[in-house]
Amino acid sequence: VHVVESGGGLVQAGGSLRLSCTASGDTNNIKLMAWFRRGPGKEQEFVTAINWRDGMSLYGDSVKGRFTISRDSAKNTVYLQTESLKPEDTARYICAADTSYSGDPTSTREYNAWGSGTQVTVSS
Repeated sequence: VHVVESGGGLVQAGGSLRLSCTASGDTNNIKLMAWFRRGPGKEQEFVTAINWRDGMSLYGDSVKGRFTISRDSAKNTVYLQTESLKPEDTARYICAADTSYSGDPTSTREYNAWGSGTQVTVSS
């Protein structure tokens, strides 16, 4: 499976962006898709994940209530709608796919396909 992100950019605090991630290859075996992010000088952080079969989602505490993940199975695409963006949301947002679920959707070790990321910069 290969994943490619799009939709990043520069936005003012309080604004919104929609990120997209499209999978290709062996998409029939996808179990989860997720977004992680790495901010300047920070470690990689779990943002959100979605169960490919039933659409159940999970969010990191720092984005809960502001970000929404969704999927379009027909297009093999997940979306990350970001709202009420803050300067501390500035990061490279990286999409990941998992074809062999082992129980921890918040862990980077869960995922076996990664995109190169898309940059989101929030100005104050």
